[in-house]
Order: sequence, then C-alpha cells, then structure tokens
Amino acid sequence: MSRTPATQARVVVIGAGIVGCSLADELTARGWRDVTVLEQGPLPAPGGSTSHAPGLVFRTGPSKTMTEFAAYTVEKFTSLEVDGLPCFNPLGGLELATTPERWADLHRKAGLAASWGVRAELITPAECKKYWPMLDEDKVLGGLYTPEDGLARAVLACRAQIARAEARGARFLERHTVTGIERADGRVTGVVTDRGTFPADHVVSAAGFWGPVIGKMAGVDVPLLPLAHQYARTAPLPELEGVNDPVTEASKPILRFQDRDLYYREHTDRIGIGSYAHRPMPVDPFTVPAFDDAPVMPSSLPFTEEDFAPSWQDSVGLLPALGESRVEEGFNGVFSFTPDGMPVLGESRDLRGFWLAEAVWVTHSAGVAKAVAEWMTDGRPSTDVHECDLYRFEEAQRSPAYIEDRGAQNFVEVYDVIHPLQPMAQPRPLRVSPFHARQQELGAYFLEGGGWERPHWYEANAPLAEGLDLPERDAWAARYWSPIAAAEAKATREKVALYDMTPLRRLEVTGPGALAFLQRMTTNQLDKKPGAVTYTLLLDETGGIRSDLTVARLAPDRFQIGANSGSDLDWLLRHAPEGVHIQDITSGTCCIGVWGPLARDLVQPLTRDDFSHERFGYFKAKRTYLGHVPVTAMRLSYVGELGWELYTTADLGLRLWDTLWEAGQEHGVIAAGRSAFNSLRLEKGYRAWGHDMTTEHDPYEAGVGFAVRPAKGDFIGRAALEGRSAETARRRLTCLTLDDPAAVVLGKEPVYVDGAPAGYVTSASYGYTVGRCVAYAWLPAAAAVPGTAVHVEYFGDKVPATVAEEPLFDPRMTRIRK
Repeated sequence: MSRTPATQARVVVIGAGIVGCSLADELTARGWRDVTVLEQGPLPAPGGSTSHAPGLVFRTGPSKTMTEFAAYTVEKFTSLEVDGLPCFNPLGGLELATTPERWADLHRKAGLAASWGVRAELITPAECKKYWPMLDEDKVLGGLYTPEDGLARAVLACRAQIARAEARGARFLERHTVTGIERADGRVTGVVTDRGTFPADHVVSAAGFWGPVIGKMAGVDVPLLPLAHQYARTAPLPELEGVNDPVTEASKPILRFQDRDLYYREHTDRIGIGSYAHRPMPVDPFTVPAFDDAPVMPSSLPFTEEDFAPSWQDSVGLLPALGESRVEEGFNGVFSFTPDGMPVLGESRDLRGFWLAEAVWVTHSAGVAKAVAEWMTDGRPSTDVHECDLYRFEEAQRSPAYIEDRGAQNFVEVYDVIHPLQPMAQPRPLRVSPFHARQQELGAYFLEGGGWERPHWYEANAPLAEGLDLPERDAWAARYWSPIAAAEAKATREKVALYDMTPLRRLEVTGPGALAFLQRMTTNQLDKKPGAVTYTLLLDETGGIRSDLTVARLAPDRFQIGANSGSDLDWLLRHAPEGVHIQDITSGTCCIGVWGPLARDLVQPLTRDDFSHERFGYFKAKRTYLGHVPVTAMRLSYVGELGWELYTTADLGLRLWDTLWEAGQEHGVIAAGRSAFNSLRLEKGYRAWGHDMTTEHDPYEAGVGFAVRPAKGDFIGRAALEGRSAETARRRLTCLTLDDPAAVVLGKEPVYVDGAPAGYVTSASYGYTVGRCVAYAWLPAAAAVPGTAVHVEYFGDKVPATVAEEPLFDPRMTRIRK
C-alpha cells in the first residue's frame, strides 16, 4: 500500500492548549500543511491547564533534556508577539533559600545551570531584597538568580502560533469534542467528533489532563494523573500601586519559596501565590465537566481555603506586607503529573500514527512541540528524549494504582530537595528478584529503579569495612552511600562476589531471519558461531546511540540480548520482519554476576563443563548445569574482573544463589551491591547508556567506536557515520580523576577548562582501587587530552581534576582474560 508523501500527510492534533498550538506551528514550519487542531472548548482559551497557567518558566533542573525544552520555549516565545504585546516577559527568576539544606542545594543548582548553559548567579539576602523589596531578608540565607527566566503569557503565545500556523494552511476548529479514534490495519485513520469525522494519517494527543480519555479511545495507556494545584491572588497592595505596567503586569523576578512549596508573581498591583504545600488532590479526567457545564472552566476547581491557610501564613512571614492584605480570589487548577514527573512523548507501536504529547507544562511546551515535530517529520528529535519516551515505563509501572501513588508523590516532592539516588517511598517493594529473601537476611540496603529493589550494599559486610582508610564525605555525598561499598569493591578485586543483575533487561530474538534482522539493527558483527557474545550498539539514522547491547548467539536462530530499557524492545519490535519473534524474558529469568579473581575456583567444581580460559573464553556463552540448576553462562564482566553472568529461570533462582553461596564459603564469597559495581565499572571505563551516552552522541565521540563494523554490511546509522572517526570527533566522553584523594563528585556537575564551563560530568564514583574519585565527562576534543588540568564545580567549589588515560584499571585486560 502506497503511503501519502510526508509533506501531504494529514495530521489531526487533539487539543489547542499551548502544546497543541506550538506543535501546529512547528509542523507547518517544517512544510506539513494539512494540519487540523481540534478543540472541545472555545479558542483561544479553551479551559484546559493552559488557560489558567501562571506562566512561570524556570529552565534549570537536573534533566538536561527538560532544561533544553524550557530554553527553547523562552527563545521562541521571546520572538512572538500579538498586537504589540510580547508573549514572554524576561523578568528573571529568583529562588530563595531559608534553610542551610536549600542554600546548599542552590549551589548545586547553580552548577546544573552552568552544565546546561543557563546564566545563573548566587546572590546575598540584601541582593534578594533589592529584587523583591517586600522580602524579609532576615529569613533568607541567599538566592539563585537566573536573569533570562520569566513569565510566559501562554494564551497570548497560543494566539501568536495559531496565526502563524493558519497562515501556512493549518486550521483550528473550536467546539469539536473528540468521541472516537478510527483505525485500520494497525494504523490510525481518523478522529471522530460530535461534529463530524476527520481523516488522518497522524493523530497527536495533546489533550493535557484529558490525555487518558483520548488514550482510552485509541487503546493506548497514558500514564498520567491530573492533580489540583492551588493558586490565589491577593487584594491590591499599596506597595505595588503604580509600580507595574498593566500590560506586562510584572517587573520583579518570579519568586520561589521552595522551603514552603510556594511561588509568587505579580499581577499589576496584586501578588499571585501558587502552592504545592497542600494534600494531593487527584482529579478523574473522565468526570471533568465540559466547558459550558463548568462553573468557571473545566480546569478550574473551587478554591479550598482550609488547604491554603498554612501557605498564607508562610507567605506573610516571608513578605510581611501581606499581613495587611488578604486572599481576594483563588482556585484549584488542574495539572498533569506522571510517575516520574516527566512528559509522555512518542508514537504508539500498537496504533501507528497515534502520537502522545502529554504531561507537558507551559515551561517546556515549545521545546516539546519542536521535539515531537522533528520526530514526526525527520524520524527523530534533535534532543535526546529517552527520559520522556512512552515506552520507558515497565508494565508494573502502568497500573492505575501505581500511576496514582507515584503521581501524587511527585506533586508532594515538586519543590523538595531530591538526591539523585533518592527512591520514591511507595509502592515498595514492587519487583524483587528470586534472591530477595537471602538479600534481606544479609542486610541489603535497597534502592529502587524501574520498580526493582536493587541492593546497593549489605550490612553483613560491615566488618570488612573496619579499618579501611576512606576519606570523609560531606552530607550530600554521604546520603545513600556506605563505607561498606568500599569493602565490597575490595573483596571483588581480591576474592569473589555475587551481584544481582536480574533487573537488567533481557530479550530473546528467534526465528530464521533473526541473524539478518539483528545485523541490520546493530553495529557490530554478529555473524559468529553459536556460543559467541558480542557488544554492539543500536543507532538511529543519524548515527546517535539509542542503546548499547550484549548479544549472545545461543543457537543459529536464537539470540539472547542484554538491553537497557523498554524503549529498546519497542525499537526492535517496530523493525522486526515477519518470522522474527522478540520476547522480553526479564521477569521469567534472573541473573547473578560471579566476579573476582576466585570466580573460577568457585564455579568450576559445580559443573562438569570446562570453565578454563582455553575452553570458555572471554565473551563466550555456554549452556550448562551448576549443581542442579540449568544455566546459561556468559563470560562477561562489567567490573573488570574474571567471572560470568549466570542466567536461569526465576523458579530456580533461589537454588542458584544458594548453590553459589555454599560453594563460595571456602573462597570468602560475599554479596555485593550496585554501589561497589558502579565504582568498579568506572575504574574500568565501562559506559552506562542514558547517563554517559545518548542519541545526542555518536560512537566515536563516546569512545565505543570499537563496536562499529561498517565492513559487515548495511545497518541503521551506518551511512551517517561515514567520514567520522575518533580523530574527527569534536567532543569526547573523557575520563577525569580528582586531584584531591578526599574529593568526591556525583554527576551532572559542570567542568571548567581555562576558567570557563566547557562540559559536564555524566557519571562519577569514588574509585576504591585507584584511591580517588573517577568522573566521566563530555568535553571538547581539544581538552580531552590526558594530563589536561580542569576543574569540576561541586556545590560552588572548584575541585581540581585531571584528564586521565583510560581505562584506569587493568588496561591490558589481564585480569579478565585469564
């Protein structure tokens, strides 16, 4: 069946809020003309979240992707105006610290700003008061000022983009309520409304908190929870009389009082106050009234004064002039939250042509629209969006109960100081490996990822940490860390340790076309004899790294793949030809990493097969038995030591653990956690996809060009890599060691070269074997030369570091290959 040429594709966007309007503008700017935007309410303020959004745009956060989305939103809206009125007011942003913890966090946030290219400065209480004269400076320890942040006038921005898109051929239809999604042969074909049906080759749900309603019509889960958020306006204040232009409304920076979950902006002679300090107030999107049935508008719920009372008192304490005023009006406005606080973007695999652009706030709206438009027109966004991908959530994270629990918790924590390792509290435990009971007996300290309980260290190993000479850590670096991790790393280097690798995703690819398919999808040569294991990459068409994989050929037409995320499975399923079967086998299997110089001494007596280096070489796989347990053994090591990954079915997992544990007693075996694992893998220079490299990087920049074999034949991304090499790379993922053996950084800190920010840290951990902190960072190629002196900014301190030759540990691979 022939396809409609891309520029003639019929696109229907559901929702004319800020995301839908921005997307129509971005699509038409790229030459797609047949764009219809359907809106159930009146234009240009149809009653969704956009219609009441306060418009705050703070760009800086721990996510580089979200910062880039917000930066583009500022850039674009600054260029827009309607009837001479600007769509963005660059007032600046001011975040206050009233506690030592927040003040420290603002230093960290200033570092994030430098990492992502946002201008920011830490200022004194007196300088804070200069920007906000009503402020009680005695309550303030300092502030973070970001001069290019400010207020987006969302409805005005919608009008500006509607006009631009309509001028290019788009149409916006108000008062059209979507009632169904039509489909045929697995593709979307149209959108049904109460005023007719609209044929479509692509449908984008940009429906805001109605996303789950539209998703249900399409048979696509939208993991989103609408929650009400309080916003109030004061009566007119004498202090603001005549201060602000009624057109632009505000002149002071947007103010955030995050220690009390509050923010403030001016409305000419009044102050608007937003609060996240109240109880979560979930909203059922299926019961939200239509525009004409809502008392004000669908997204505006009655103000609950009792919930706001503590926030008013906190506001009076910070801004004493409010003590002479009152709340004159308020409402509870509905916004969208997801289990991880990120948007939900991408095309459904089950209903091709049906796209999601959901859980997007005004702050990131234009950036998200640009990314989705690029995705639709070019096949990929220029910004890495793996954190936002529709398929990032595991099946266990898609239940309504999970979405509600986690969405509500994200609301509670929206202004909290969140440590990068901090797990959410509920629901836990959710996913556990078959070894969980034994790990609990050993005093495992669990953190969580992908719903899995992951041991980070074991209290049973505390005696091994006694007497270790370790530098003291600051309070931030000491959270979710224990000196036991050093003992576990040492034991792995000296004896043998068991690592629970069960949470790593495992896929099985079978069928007569499996080899040809995987050859086409990946970069390395997979046409090897059964028993071979290969490290390889998934690239997109531009040569960006979608993921890295280990592929074990277990039989001529059967492969086991070690992958990173659900997005990997989605990518493979989208490309799989008929006759190739792909199955996620993670939940039905388990894995133990047995690593250390005594690994062979532990494993060999348990099997009749020869586990010598000569008969079971590195990057080889073998089906065997260990005691009574059938296993697939793979000679791999991500800690830089001799050993195997041992896979078996989930029902036999506990028996496998007990078999190895009992056999290992005479060799001093321990259980070790991910904290030690991360330290060891960085000493060895092993990359972690999603942290160290993403679609924004090519293999040569990331230092994994060895996994690219252009001579094997065509594969996705091959053409884009022609002419590229490690020598032509303009930036490189670079190994750094901190000069001070007592210094520690954790990741995402800015790296300074010759006094100016030049890159950022991706992963970091103390290297217990090398005796100093190891950090990997993206730097310009000219600076990525061993011996180059740099500085890493950590909570405001410039920590000296040096570019190092990698890998730091066992560069000749003598310990692994023995």
